[in-house]
Amino acid sequence: MIPGARRPTDEQLRAQLAALANSGLTDDEAHLIAVRRLRGLAPPPPEVARTESLVVLGLAVAAAAAIKVPASFGIDFDPNQELPRFYARNASLFVFPLLAVYFAWKRGLAARHWPWLALPFAAAAVVANAFPFSANSDTEVLNILHLPIALWLAVGLAYAGGRWFSDDGRMNFVRFSGELAIYYVLMALGGGVLTAFTFMMFNAIGMNPDWFVAGWLLPCGATAAVVIGSGLVEAKQSVMGNMAPVLTRLFAPLFTVLLLAFLATMLWTGNPINVEREILIGFDLLLALVVGLVLYAASARAPEAPPDFFDGLQLLLVVSALAVDAVALWAIAARISEFGFTPNRVAALGENLILLVNLLWSAGLYASFLRRRGTFAALEQWQIAYLPVYSTWAALVVIVFPPLFGYR
Repeated sequence: MIPGARRPTDEQLRAQLAALANSGLTDDEAHLIAVRRLRGLAPPPPEVARTESLVVLGLAVAAAAAIKVPASFGIDFDPNQELPRFYARNASLFVFPLLAVYFAWKRGLAARHWPWLALPFAAAAVVANAFPFSANSDTEVLNILHLPIALWLAVGLAYAGGRWFSDDGRMNFVRFSGELAIYYVLMALGGGVLTAFTFMMFNAIGMNPDWFVAGWLLPCGATAAVVIGSGLVEAKQSVMGNMAPVLTRLFAPLFTVLLLAFLATMLWTGNPINVEREILIGFDLLLALVVGLVLYAASARAPEAPPDFFDGLQLLLVVSALAVDAVALWAIAARISEFGFTPNRVAALGENLILLVNLLWSAGLYASFLRRRGTFAALEQWQIAYLPVYSTWAALVVIVFPPLFGYR
């Protein structure tokens, strides 16, 4: 082990041993591989850490510079106008390719795989900019919302470094995604404080910093923060790993209460769900967040541990989300039967069906586990096997929907 490195925790070691034993390895083989994997959680030597810090910093600067390149062609931010459509369509392309480069470099991905890794980003750039979207196009909005979801799978392939089809490769990417979201929110809050002080100080001397904040600070900071946050997650894996169980145990009960209160109120008042676009997006985000909580809980739990109260609470959360999803689907289907198909309704229908399948199967696996007729590992494997479904559907929305609905 690297001098000065922290030893893996017993919980981490047991989780790895259980997963490897389930794959058919002997106890000795499982122990050897588990220890080797968990050594990756230890701090690297100073010279390695220094090199990685420089790489992360360089890629963060590149991401910040990339979002300013269009200004050279007359496509610039205007603090007095809405964000140009070009930037919205290409937001993920300014930073996700650089994030994939970082992980491909860190995982030592063979050079022959790099062109394949670049292919989805090149295709996405064509799709995002070649389609002749009409003004106020619904399919353009769907393109903006779904392209990052589709491309996140490509980042995951780079993160796994050729081990995507191993369970721990995908589950590690789930952990990384959740932890990056935490870091990004924290950095965004810090950025908000920095922005407030910027306005205060420059206004005190009679200067208006709008041009700097809107044109430089916000766009450059937002893109660079994704790379910086990723580097921080990689550097602090052993620390952030302890946050997963705390966050899931905090927010799972809160979202369960929210969903149950919503269902009870809807039944009491008889008010149906409004299926306007913003409402549909909000419900899809809520249900996706519930699935994310289930995924994050699975990533933070030792698979061999017996069922406990929190597992029962997780099942209640899944069942509540399942009921909300069913109500949303009924509302969407009713709207389609009355007014016909639109890009938004079809996209919402597909997304809710995908979430319905996930939640329904997850509820069955959770129930089997609580009745001690199944294993938690089965639920974990189901969740990580289902990950590509989300990106595949997002890719279909991005590629197929615009021409299918006439770019309107």
